[in-house]
Parts: sequence; structure tokens; C-alpha cells
Amino acid sequence: MRRREFLALTCGGAFTWPLSVHAQSAGMPVVGMLNGQSAATFSHLATAFRKGLEDNGFVDGHNVLIEYRWAEGHDERLPAMAVDLVNRQVAVLFSGGSIWSTITAKAATSTIPIVFVTGDDPIKLGYVPSLNRPGGNVTGVSFLVTHLVAKRVELASNLVPSGATIGFLGRPSEPRYAAEKKESEAAAAALGLQLLYFNVVSERDFEAAISAAARQRVGALVVNSDPFFNSHRDHIIALAARYAVPAVYELREFVTAGGLISYGTSIGGAYRQAGAYVGRILKGAKPGDLPVVQSDRFELVVNLKTAKALGLAIPQSVLVAADEVIE
Repeated sequence: MRRREFLALTCGGAFTWPLSVHAQSAGMPVVGMLNGQSAATFSHLATAFRKGLEDNGFVDGHNVLIEYRWAEGHDERLPAMAVDLVNRQVAVLFSGGSIWSTITAKAATSTIPIVFVTGDDPIKLGYVPSLNRPGGNVTGVSFLVTHLVAKRVELASNLVPSGATIGFLGRPSEPRYAAEKKESEAAAAALGLQLLYFNVVSERDFEAAISAAARQRVGALVVNSDPFFNSHRDHIIALAARYAVPAVYELREFVTAGGLISYGTSIGGAYRQAGAYVGRILKGAKPGDLPVVQSDRFELVVNLKTAKALGLAIPQSVLVAADEVIE
């Protein structure tokens, strides 16, 4: 969906929505969580968010209530969900799981505080004009991921013979796809590797893409940073195992679920920080005065069980550098 079309959908009734920031239910402030993905795959991140709230003295069901809205990977559902949360006069909106969650929240209200989590550049997306002084009603946590794809290409190169082919699994409609494609191409060229692209549009395309990578004898597959992929991680991991394709992912959650290797930001830490910011706002802090936090914690995770199943020997240099090795 194009940004202009999405905003037209979202903004149609924006001037009729309530703008109160003092919503309460049963005497408690209400926090609205607007997320583009599914409760099943993001449940651990919701837990991390609640821990951040607890760090500031707020416990769900005790002195704060959280209203969850999950779009299940269908961004077109977000406008109606945002309308519902604003009509409920939530005290704070927390957005994540898709760039459209925050775009929708911003279009819905200029008064209710918004705290976002994003793997993209929040200035380029128009969330805030400045990281240090965001101003207005929006702040959050950013974990820029585009440049990390070069490291994942390097990790993939450690798994294959010199001059082998590396695959890149991506979804062109994902906003960061073009930037990661460019970074991947530069990294592969520097390593003397051929890079092939396997694109998907929906979950129905995963098997065709991964089986094509296997047929073309791709030595390893680098998976694009995409919340949509995270929502379908079990399916992707199962297909990579079925077709014996080594894959390198962005998030540790893929590896703990049976994937081979991951390198990226601790997204759980980002969600906890977002929860802490929501807690501070509930105590009276203004979102415009809270600098956007830039997460700088990265982690390399290796699953030796999966490596053994694939018949791969993980280089000792990778194992020594790993933050976690699953045996």
C-alpha cells in the first residue's frame, strides 16, 4: 500500500476522533498497543514491553490496563484499530510491528502521546523531526537494521566455499527492502560472491522462493529484515530445513525456534525500553522531551543442532564471536 493511499484511508475521519489524553477505565490509565503483526509471534515482545512498564511501577491489570490490537500482518486493518483505540481515549498509544502502525497513530491524533518501536529511520519516515528533541506527541525507540545486512552476508559467506552463490529472500513492498538490497550487493561484491534474489509477495510465496533457492544450489540464504517475516518465522524455518537451505536471519527468535544463525539488534530490549518510556509518560513526562532511543545492542546467535542437521561445520571464528550457541 502506498503512503498517500494509506494516509487517505486513515485521515478521512481524523477530525471527529476524541483527543483526550486522560482516559481511564476502572480508575486506571489505559495504554493502547497497536501492532501490525500477530499476538502469537510477538507475545514475547509484549512481555518485554510490560516489563518496561513494570520498571516504572505500572503492572497490567493492577494500576494500568493494556488494550491490544494486532493486525496479523494485514496493514489495511490498522486504520480501524487506531480509530477504536483513540475513541477509547487511551492515555498512550504504543505502535510497532509495521511502519504503518505509527503512521496510522500519528494520523489519528496529535494530542495523545505516541511511543513507537521501529527498525527504520524515524526522521526519514516522518515520525519525528529530530532524535534529540522530537517535539510534539511522538517519541520512541529506533534500531536501525539496514547496515547490519552486510554483516549477515559476511556470515553467510563463512558457510559456503569461495566464489559460491548467496541468496537474498525479501519482500519488495517492505520499505527497507531497497536499502538492504543495495547493502547486500555491495557486501557480496566485496567478498567476491554472486548474489541471487528470491522475492515474495505473501506467505503463499515462501515455499516457491526457498525451493527455487535450493534448485539453484544457493550456498546460504540471507533473510530480509521484515516484521512480516517474523510473523511467519516458523513456516520459513520449516521450509529452510525441508529444502536444506542454510539461512541467516535478523533476529535471535528465528534461531531459538530452530533457524541456523542470526545477527541483529535485541528487539526485546527495544520493546522493554518502549515500555519504560510509556511508564515515564504516564508519570507526567512529555513525549516531545524524551529523545528517541537508538538501540546499540547487537547479538550473534548460532544453533549447532540445526547446523548438524544441515551437515554444516560452523567456523570456530563464528562460534567464538557468538553471544549464544544453542547445542
